[in-house]
Amino acid sequence: MSLNLLLFLAVAMAVTAACEPTQAECSAHDGVVLQVLGSGGPIADDGRASSAYLVWVDGVSKVLIDAGGGSFLRFGEAGADFRDLDFVGLSHFHTDHSADFPALLKSGNFSGRKRPLYVAGPDANDRFPGLEAWLERLLDGDSGAYAYLAGFLDGTAGLPMLVSREVSDEQASVVYKSEELTVEAMRVPHGIVPAVAFKVQAGAETLVFASDQNGSKAAFAEFAKDASLLVMHLVVPEGASGVARRLHAPPSVVGMTAAKTGVRKLVLSHFMARSLDDIDTNVDLVRENYDGEIVLAEDLACIRL
Repeated sequence: MSLNLLLFLAVAMAVTAACEPTQAECSAHDGVVLQVLGSGGPIADDGRASSAYLVWVDGVSKVLIDAGGGSFLRFGEAGADFRDLDFVGLSHFHTDHSADFPALLKSGNFSGRKRPLYVAGPDANDRFPGLEAWLERLLDGDSGAYAYLAGFLDGTAGLPMLVSREVSDEQASVVYKSEELTVEAMRVPHGIVPAVAFKVQAGAETLVFASDQNGSKAAFAEFAKDASLLVMHLVVPEGASGVARRLHAPPSVVGMTAAKTGVRKLVLSHFMARSLDDIDTNVDLVRENYDGEIVLAEDLACIRL
């Protein structure tokens, strides 16, 4: 084996090791840290969990945004604690953003948590339920799919109550507030699917989760203005059309949107084969319009602000 090849392999191994997060990595940091629990999409072909993001504040897992398939496992691998969560935001009710939420609740059943858990999500349209109906269909004691977890709806059976808030306003509204955190939400365009973007303010830091959206809402740039970090989903390639384009923004629009916000750091996530096939080209298209720092999401990665 040549010396050059040995050097190449050594560098590659070092980069891989440097990118692999440890379970306690995020909880070990002070300040605000974003942990990616799921960076993939709805197809189980890439070794990634579906969309989910965890905000740590001074080593405590405080906010969960989305709970797509696989995020239940990642939540445990991250060393997060259900008792510490203050707020859960569900951007919409595609399975790759919400399917593991009941599994997380069941896990939380064993945590000993007593205080309520605040949850926000979209309202209904003629094709999708709103948050409250969705929770009823899952948890109702008579007709719910998981009726044995009905105590989450009213705080009985020793379970913490879910305090739900549906987001219907086209403009931003506060959906959760404490001494430590403020969470705002705003409807965003995702084809026929009611969807919500979230903004989390923790101390001096602001994190914005764009959710799945097609990038056509001008008011979103003001919503995310000057955030510390913006998560946007790079799902479709440039030139996507039809349903794919009505649902998602292509790379150039992702870049233009990020540039309009003035955000310091852009995290690209929710990858699928069609966006990963030529990821370098897609990222270059983002960079043509946005000149800030870009981070490509990986499951369990910790991103410091």
